[in-house]
Amino acid sequence: MTQPRKQLISLDDTPYYHCVSRCVRRAFLCGSGEGYNFEHRRGWIVQRLKQLAAVFAVDVAAYAVMSNHYHVVLRVNKPLADNLSRDDIIHRWRALFKGPPLVQRYLAGVKIGKPEMAVVDEIVEQWRSRLCDISWFMRCLNEPIARWANQEDNCTGRFFEGRFKSQALLDERALLSCMTYVDLNPIRAGMTDSPETSDFTSVQERLGIDRSTRVRTQNTPSTQHQDPLNLAELMPFSGSEHKGNQPNHLPFDLTDYLQLVDWTGRAIRNDKRGAINQRLPDILQRLGIPSKDWLDTCWHIEKRFGRVIGPVAKITELCEALNLKWMHGISQCRRLYPQTE
Repeated sequence: MTQPRKQLISLDDTPYYHCVSRCVRRAFLCGSGEGYNFEHRRGWIVQRLKQLAAVFAVDVAAYAVMSNHYHVVLRVNKPLADNLSRDDIIHRWRALFKGPPLVQRYLAGVKIGKPEMAVVDEIVEQWRSRLCDISWFMRCLNEPIARWANQEDNCTGRFFEGRFKSQALLDERALLSCMTYVDLNPIRAGMTDSPETSDFTSVQERLGIDRSTRVRTQNTPSTQHQDPLNLAELMPFSGSEHKGNQPNHLPFDLTDYLQLVDWTGRAIRNDKRGAINQRLPDILQRLGIPSKDWLDTCWHIEKRFGRVIGPVAKITELCEALNLKWMHGISQCRRLYPQTE
């Protein structure tokens, strides 16, 4: 039975989540084929993703927009939302929604009484909670894309499936494997053969070869907001010299990560798992991940793992926090974490 999203997400256990949203019937509603080309819609998703990251207290660690679905690895920055002032919260939320008349009166400088101010504060606290809510983030991402596409097609109905899939990433190993899986999705799907030619992915953007820029800024419908939305940057890497000291950075070195993605992409493309082990990237050795299990994970991360990826001990703690007895994928986690926990 489908569970409420609040029973699948625990920010006390991890701020990182891998989310997947698919087009209805897995149709190529963002791709191209004989007689149609909707590639520009992939650019819409990238642009909207970055707009929302500038509004929400949510950072984008990785993304890949495919022809009939997209992947994002998100980090919920709850401390940021907790520290935002009343006016900051209102400004951010009204970049997406108009808000009730009472809040508009407050912003206009109209004098309001204490009871009304209490209502404004109650509204602000609700918005503060939503700004670090993945469900609201994904809702604000999917809804306008679906509306723009339906306008373009002159039709109505669903564009994305009703629910998105989410996987909790409980530690650095889970985060690293999932980011690599996302960045290599076009290679795994046979759409391209190298990270630098993987359009609409975060790894291509990090390499400075963002070929999607022209498509992203072309044919994008007007958002009809009061103010143009800014575009957030991807979540930065800490760098080896700052490891452990940058709470708002990814806990890896960018060079190490790009080397790992390139190595993994070659292995997936050529299917030569045993032949390239002598060139195993240092980052895998530091984390103690066997190369065979790493490659198997990067090939089957959605099928083999359930709602969570991490050490069995942390999965057990998460189950207790969410009042669950068991989670699918624990046996696969034991392969990715062969060491005694």
